[in-house]
Amino acid sequence: MALKQSQQLKLQQKLSPQQIQLMKLIQLPIIALEQRIKEELEENPALEEENEHQTEDDFSGEDNTDFTSEENDHESSEAEENSRQNDDIAYEDYVDEDEFSDFKYQINNSGKDSETREIPIKDGMDFHDVLEEQLGLLDLSETQYIIGLYLIGCIEDDGYIRRDTHSLVDDLAFTQNITATDAEVETLIHTLQSLDPAGIAARNLQECLLLQLERHPNKTREIHHAIDIVKNCMDEFSKKHYEKIIRKLAISEEDLKEALHEITKLNPKPGSTSGQAAENVQEIIPDFVLSNTDGELELALTSRNLPDLKISDDYLEMLTRYNKEKDKTAKEASGFIKNKIENAQWFIDALLQRKQTLLIAMNAIMKYQKEYFLSGDETKLKPMILKDIAEKVGLDISTISRVANSKYITTPFGTFPLKFFFSESLSTESGEEVSSREVKKILSDFIHTEDKRHPLTDDALGKMLKEKGYNIARRTIAKYREQLDIPVARMRKQI
Repeated sequence: MALKQSQQLKLQQKLSPQQIQLMKLIQLPIIALEQRIKEELEENPALEEENEHQTEDDFSGEDNTDFTSEENDHESSEAEENSRQNDDIAYEDYVDEDEFSDFKYQINNSGKDSETREIPIKDGMDFHDVLEEQLGLLDLSETQYIIGLYLIGCIEDDGYIRRDTHSLVDDLAFTQNITATDAEVETLIHTLQSLDPAGIAARNLQECLLLQLERHPNKTREIHHAIDIVKNCMDEFSKKHYEKIIRKLAISEEDLKEALHEITKLNPKPGSTSGQAAENVQEIIPDFVLSNTDGELELALTSRNLPDLKISDDYLEMLTRYNKEKDKTAKEASGFIKNKIENAQWFIDALLQRKQTLLIAMNAIMKYQKEYFLSGDETKLKPMILKDIAEKVGLDISTISRVANSKYITTPFGTFPLKFFFSESLSTESGEEVSSREVKKILSDFIHTEDKRHPLTDDALGKMLKEKGYNIARRTIAKYREQLDIPVARMRKQI
């Protein structure tokens, strides 16, 4: 085979390290940006905070540049230049894709006359710590206590032990040098299941629900029926085959309804009742604040407690001093100091450019979706993709994507992720372009008002949408329904 030589001319655009870092800063939401600034202050001694700091709740002032709904032209040129759950929760889909989704995340299985027993939880403790405290109060041998501690460590964050007993026995032998039988480990698992919260250390959902029902202080008729359903009809229960349950247990429809009401009050994730769950919930801090003053939209960038930054006066003085000296050591020191100062200045400039980019992009979004921001009506949202905003402000699509990523905005109608305002377009039968968000809102309204005894199928929803002028394929309806976290009709059925 003969080898050939050829020449090719390729035009490649490579981003500088500074540009890459700027893109990363643009992508950061406000909380992550605070941490990034803190890290830079720790790493670069040439960077300092100004004496005056922003307060945590400061959403206005010099650092919160405001834009009204009529100020767009100069921003575009500048860009080119810079380049809920309520107590009676519905019984819906909690088994198919997420078997836990419609259970209450708290336990309330005590009657009005029953004794209340509370386990105090210290600040910073998760349910593992609480279980260890309770374990220490039991009359156990040293070996049993060690096994119990090991088993508590095997409980996952939702409160379940999912490893089989034999694997646990093997691990005890290898990691703890403890020889135990399957029966001994099972006994200690049952011991853990007797602790609070009820349902902890279950191996599966069925066992978790049974543990809670069997510890119910008031064994009413409804509770007995609930136990029968979970114990003997779990498959039918998970698939909502109510008629089969009625026939199998020989109970009335009213009995079934009351029993299901008791079951849906149980907690399918007992581990989430502890402080751990609260620690895992991240506070949402909006990056933008939008207000409506007499029909005039105003936009501000949240400053929170972001500090004003400056170059260290000490480092500037040192640079001047070392530049006057001629020896090698002074030159090396001068180079080091100069590098730190340049990095600090670049970081300050990058933060300013990030701020300008975010405001320019969000201001364009605000104007594009002005009808929605004035009314709060989701059907007023226009079809909008990243390219639409990129073209308006003269920035790259990837930059707009970074602006929209993980950012939130507070509006008079609530706090939303920026991605909420982006949607694809659909054509009605009249040829009008509408947002998929509008169709999802109508779809959601249909399902919200449906007869839960006979929920609407995707085909039925398609016919109803067509009557309104939206000719949408069944697979598209299914896709939108899934994006709305709405289960199929069978799983929405109630009695």
